[in-house]
Order: sequence, then C-alpha cells, then structure tokens
Amino acid sequence: MQAKQRSFTACSSLLAASLLLGCAPRNPPRWAEGGAELSFAEARWDRENGDPVEIRPNGHVLVDGDLTYVLDRVGRVTNEDFDAYAVLLPDGQLAGLDNTSLGRVGVNNASPPGLVEAWLSVGADGRVTYFDEDGERTAGGVWRGCAGPVQRTCTLVTQLLAVASYRGPNSGVGIGIGVGVGVGF
Repeated sequence: MQAKQRSFTACSSLLAASLLLGCAPRNPPRWAEGGAELSFAEARWDRENGDPVEIRPNGHVLVDGDLTYVLDRVGRVTNEDFDAYAVLLPDGQLAGLDNTSLGRVGVNNASPPGLVEAWLSVGADGRVTYFDEDGERTAGGVWRGCAGPVQRTCTLVTQLLAVASYRGPNSGVGIGIGVGVGVGF
C-alpha cells in the first residue's frame, strides 16, 4: 500500500513539475549564441525624473545602486536574478522572452515595440531626449562615459528602462508611441 502511495506521490510531483516547466517562458531567440556586440565602460546616467543609472565595466546595470540588469558582450540581457530577459539581435531588434518585441535599438536612438519611429535618443554628448507622437521633445538627463562604441550600450539600457517604465508592473498597457513617453524614465 505504501509503495502505491509513494508511486502516486512521485507521479503527481512529476506531473506538477512538467506542467510548470511547460508554462515557463522560452528564452529569447539566439540566446545561446548571442546577438549584437556590446562594449562596456564605467558610465552614469543622471536622469531628469528618476534615480541615477550606472553601467559597470563588467556589464552590471545598477539603478540607484541596485542591480537591475546584467549585459554581456554579445547582446544578452539578464535580470537581477541572472535569468534570461532579452537579447539585442544584430539587426537592432530587441527580443524578449517568448520572442516578445521590446523595440529596436540603434547606436543613438531606439523605437518602441511595433513602431519604426524613434521615441528616444542618446546624443553624442550623452543627452537623452524622448519624443512624443507629435514630435515634441522632453529632456531625459545626461549620460556620462558613453562615447564611442559604448554609446549603443547606453542606448540599449535607456531602451530597457523606457520599456519597463512604459509597461509598468501589471499595467496591462500595450506599447504605442506617445503614452507616458518622457514621464518617469
């Protein structure tokens, strides 16, 4: 009798585990091989509306001193728990879990998911500018240490935080240009 109960318990546990794994999100495309090349250096973004952001030479991204993302040199992004989050593909697409679009990222500008028009830029002088649907500009602070090849990395981090802020925790808000652009980034 105990053997049957143990067998039933083991089968139940195995079934529960397989159901949970079946529901787990899939890694972004090209996760194993990576995507676009990134460069790192000590960089800091003093934002107009928000806590300071730092990029460390090891790819750690800190917001107000707290680890938020970890980047690697082949465009992979993990969250603070080192779980797969996104990958910057060679063509500039930023792909998240289950191949969810997180927009496009160029060297000095980025667009929201589903659109091609830029909603933010990081100038050669490090100035962050947000654009609303009417082309109105909003200052977003200044990056320091983002010159040369590090500029795309700074643009990527700006995009990651813009998308996260735009979506908000459990907001249910879809991505579209204009709503909330420049607020709270």
